[in-house]
Amino acid sequence: MKFVDEATIEVAAGDGGNGCASFRHEKYKEFGGPDGGDGGRGGHVYAVADASLNTLVDFRYTRRFEAHRGEHGKGSDMFGVKGDDIVLKMPVGTIIADAETGEVLHELLQPGEQITIAKGGDGGFGNMHYKSSTNRAPRQKTPGWAGEKRTLKLELKVLADVGLLGMPNAGKSTLIAAISNARPKIADYPFTTLYPNLGVVRVAPEKSFVVADVPGLIEGASEGAGLGHQFLRHLQRTRLLLHMLDVAPFDEGVDPVVQAKAIVAELKKFDQKLYDKPRWLVLNKLDMVSADERETRVKDIVKRLKYKGPVFEISALTREGCERLVQSVYEYLSKEFQSHQQPVDVDPRFVDDPRGV
Repeated sequence: MKFVDEATIEVAAGDGGNGCASFRHEKYKEFGGPDGGDGGRGGHVYAVADASLNTLVDFRYTRRFEAHRGEHGKGSDMFGVKGDDIVLKMPVGTIIADAETGEVLHELLQPGEQITIAKGGDGGFGNMHYKSSTNRAPRQKTPGWAGEKRTLKLELKVLADVGLLGMPNAGKSTLIAAISNARPKIADYPFTTLYPNLGVVRVAPEKSFVVADVPGLIEGASEGAGLGHQFLRHLQRTRLLLHMLDVAPFDEGVDPVVQAKAIVAELKKFDQKLYDKPRWLVLNKLDMVSADERETRVKDIVKRLKYKGPVFEISALTREGCERLVQSVYEYLSKEFQSHQQPVDVDPRFVDDPRGV
């Protein structure tokens, strides 16, 4: 399936049905009076977050969605039937914005969350609506109101706790396959990953977090080099970034420190908030380095980067060091979650008296 994270669609809610002007005509009822019913309302257009979807590809091929209009009112006190609503299923993490103004209307962040993106028009009034003690034979009726019509821009930002950042072939896909249930494509050439992959990492029963692997970033991505930096948006909702470095590049002329600095520079160009997120250094492919050289190479990389944060030495292929990395990430996320929880207000009547009374 082709990964699509942007789409532009047109939605049109149903128009309301027209009101009816009618009078009762029955035998032996000389003054039947008005009996024209109101029109039915037009159908609404809803958007609902579906956890089973992970792409906007459905909206790439079908771009216009129209709800049904309401039926017109009829005589004999009959109101029009409302138009059928339509529900558009979208992936969790979809941002819905007005395509003309750019205003963000809503973000679907919870599975099953449902919002109205186009409201159907109300039905018009029939002449029965205008009946009163002084207006015994009203002939007024109103047409139905038009339903809302909008052009919307949909943008998907995947929901993940941790994001993997690094150059192509740094081992990001191998790592996410080693620690989670994701099975991305893995090969020995650059840009194997062409779209984001999500994986659930199970630390223990009822303890897990979600990690996102995005296509590799190279120097000049902000100018369109490689795959550009369009996929970095999928890291904007993460709480932690793992910056992966290949400590044993195939080309001996490649300096991982220079590559790391280039990625950090591209990150800053893209979004300052993303640049300010916590980043941990993960040195991968240590199985390709002899035990005698490993410590020296790691110290050299950290020193030249002037990095002061946590450093993890792993081999995603052999899974060496992966367990320590996973446990550390989960502990960090747990502390972050607890620190952002709102304090619970406690009724002072149920607080224990320090005097023991």
